[in-house]
Amino acid sequence: MSTLHGYHGRCLKVDLSSRSSVDIIIPNDVLRDFIGGSGLGTWLLLEHCPDGVDPLAPESPLIFVFSPLVGSPLTTSAKFAVLSKSPLTQRINDSLSSSGFAIAGKKCGYDAIVIVGAAQSPTCIVVEDSLIRFETADDVWGSSSRDAERVLGTRLGKGFRIAAIGPAGEKLVRYATVSHDGRHAGRGGLGAVMGSKQLKALAVRGTQQTPFAFPEELVNFSRELSKKSFGPATEKYRELGTVSNLLTFNRLGTLPTRNFQTGTFAEAELLSPEIMSQNHERTRASCAACTIGCEHIFHTIRQADSEDSVGVRMEYENLFALGPLCGVSDSNVVLEASRLCDELGLDTISAGGSIAFAMECVEHGLLDEPELKFGNGPALLATLRKIGAREGVGDLLAEGTRIASQRIGQGSEAFAAHVKGLELPGYEPRVLQTMALGFAVGSRGADHNRSGAYQVDFSDQVDRLNIDESAVPLAIETEDEAALMDSLILCKFLRGVFDDRFAAMGEMLRLVTGVEYSVEELRNTARRIVHAKKLFNIRQGWTPEEDCLPDRFMNDPLSNETTGPAVLSRSKLASLIAAYNQARGWTAEGWMSDSQP
Repeated sequence: MSTLHGYHGRCLKVDLSSRSSVDIIIPNDVLRDFIGGSGLGTWLLLEHCPDGVDPLAPESPLIFVFSPLVGSPLTTSAKFAVLSKSPLTQRINDSLSSSGFAIAGKKCGYDAIVIVGAAQSPTCIVVEDSLIRFETADDVWGSSSRDAERVLGTRLGKGFRIAAIGPAGEKLVRYATVSHDGRHAGRGGLGAVMGSKQLKALAVRGTQQTPFAFPEELVNFSRELSKKSFGPATEKYRELGTVSNLLTFNRLGTLPTRNFQTGTFAEAELLSPEIMSQNHERTRASCAACTIGCEHIFHTIRQADSEDSVGVRMEYENLFALGPLCGVSDSNVVLEASRLCDELGLDTISAGGSIAFAMECVEHGLLDEPELKFGNGPALLATLRKIGAREGVGDLLAEGTRIASQRIGQGSEAFAAHVKGLELPGYEPRVLQTMALGFAVGSRGADHNRSGAYQVDFSDQVDRLNIDESAVPLAIETEDEAALMDSLILCKFLRGVFDDRFAAMGEMLRLVTGVEYSVEELRNTARRIVHAKKLFNIRQGWTPEEDCLPDRFMNDPLSNETTGPAVLSRSKLASLIAAYNQARGWTAEGWMSDSQP
């Protein structure tokens, strides 16, 4: 049977221990059932990841996955997924990134690359049109991912795209990133998995373009989509980027501040994009194959042409995590902190969350680091460097908030802001209670990208301060939609562009693959992918008690002049989770039959 259009129908499995590789056929029914990206990656994890494996063990797989849309003219489709069992959470981790690496990787002739084993010394895997070789990376071990890309790119030759880790990945920081061209597969510690394998980089170059079923119709559809993507639905991302959310969230009382002690930051205005644009040169950029142009690059020195000027890509999440969450309002410090995270290869949310937790521990006298106080910008920067090098208190915080709180003890677990070990992003769950449910049940942990439940909270469908079980199917809808978009893979900023999102995604797949996808089939596909992620977690030791929020959000009412008192009780969250499981077709405890999805 011929492979579906848009696919190669095979993955590459590389063993670093034996320096060998093998091609593996991916059946058409698997491609249709799991599509690509996070969906196909989850299926591959179920196939290749041993139950109960240590994520940093040689036999633990690291998987790069493309999708049928990669290489097409569809806007925002130049994306790839990276999956592994997370060293931070011990559960599934699927992170996405946008860059030319996706296009070059797929042109090598594979829909995915599965990497197992561990090299004897720092190594770069080179994949070029189905030919695989192993290059030394001794000369770039210890360098930033950007410097490693530059050096290896010069050595390997024109046209190679390189995904690499920084020093944090080499030091096995549990939230180290995998990066290419300034973009990051950030959350969950994929960089640490690479580092454990002594894999500094993966370089790809190829010429094998997959055919599309209806190329002329696809071009026409892509033109119309590009026009819509440059319309009012994405205007705020183009004009100010996601950093514009900071003041909105502050006004609504949902901007996490000082390790989630409050939902407003008195000095938020100083970090607004409008004020930052006055003090720092700002330029706009786009991801590969994207017409939206949401990237906003702020320069740390006003004179953009100065040799000392450094451009830093700012988004809401790194602005919140390295700013208000740590009580820091100095934009120079926040920009430098974000730059340091990029250089070291640190996830900004987990880095900021771990430091904010440590600051509160210092506040309560539980940690002897006198300088590490809320609002102390120099201490924030110094601690980031210590985390990247695993020195001093940085060695403890490199483990993430959950492990750090377990080691510190003394009641600190109550204010360690994580779910399943993954630090919370910039959404206050007590005043965004549909999002609280999304955090609690998330297969990856507290994650705003795998559950878009905040969309429900910001709508008129619920009372975000006091939701009931009617919010549950709305939360499930956003989770299913995210699973599908992460499998195609498409940027979620396109959500507002479509009149009927599932129908539009079905049409894209039809034009690329030649297969008719009904809306109902795509909804079933999304549910299948969510089910598969849960199944992976069950096989890796998940228990129902993990679907929860820290005590802080259950026991500490949040009160400010914007929201008034906001309380989320443990019994209420438990009833919402039970309703979620019932709607998913799982048992009241969240279990299901241990069978292949």
